[in-house]
Amino acid sequence: MCKVIMCGNQKGGVGKTVSAVNLGIGLAKLGNKVVCIDADSQGNLSVSLGIAEPDSLDYTLADILRDTINEIEIGRKGILHHEENIDFIPANIDLSDMEIQLINTIGRETILKQYIEQIKDYYDYIIIDCSPNLGMITINALTCADGVVIPVQASYLPLKGLQMLIKTIMKIKRQLNPKLEIEGILITMVDGRTNYAKEIIQLLKNEYGDTIRIFKNVIPRSIKQDETTVSGNSIYKYAKNSKVAKSYEAFVSEIVGEV
Repeated sequence: MCKVIMCGNQKGGVGKTVSAVNLGIGLAKLGNKVVCIDADSQGNLSVSLGIAEPDSLDYTLADILRDTINEIEIGRKGILHHEENIDFIPANIDLSDMEIQLINTIGRETILKQYIEQIKDYYDYIIIDCSPNLGMITINALTCADGVVIPVQASYLPLKGLQMLIKTIMKIKRQLNPKLEIEGILITMVDGRTNYAKEIIQLLKNEYGDTIRIFKNVIPRSIKQDETTVSGNSIYKYAKNSKVAKSYEAFVSEIVGEV
């Protein structure tokens, strides 16, 4: 059975894309067949996986969605392979135009789901990295996902929009996708030396801990994590012995239920 996991937060700069990349490659390291889908017109996941200029690509997620709308046979067209043993579907600025086009499309919330139904038999996990908003592409991702991982920076401001995101997830669950669940909140960019970070973590637990899983493993703040984007590889390859790598490995273990 293929499981679809969306990484999402309407606040940018919270480690969402890095978490999606390291979740996907971490699952592949455990022997799973994984495809990561870049559902952000900024193409950050594509860049993180070695595509220096996503806007120069001829065929991306926008084209896949367009062909799905037009009922054109797609097959495995547009799926690229990364050296760390995962597949991925890139995105670029064309996805912004698709966002607008979807508004007037019949079944607009389910276009991505229709495509995923065609490829899911090839994979154990599909990881979707979404843009920091609640637009139509993000709604599509929520409509086809089994679970949502919410990366949240250990800071006060990123917490303020969390309630709205959770309300949107619950609304999609009620109206469009009854199987949708929140996998949990992943706390990122943690400076464990400060009382401030500890206070934010406790605030999260007090506010949501009774109703939403908060992953035990938090992701520490590290320059190594930022550098992985330039390298085009995961933290496991770029700095395999770092605290960040070990933290993501432990987080992946939580996802698959090993801890």
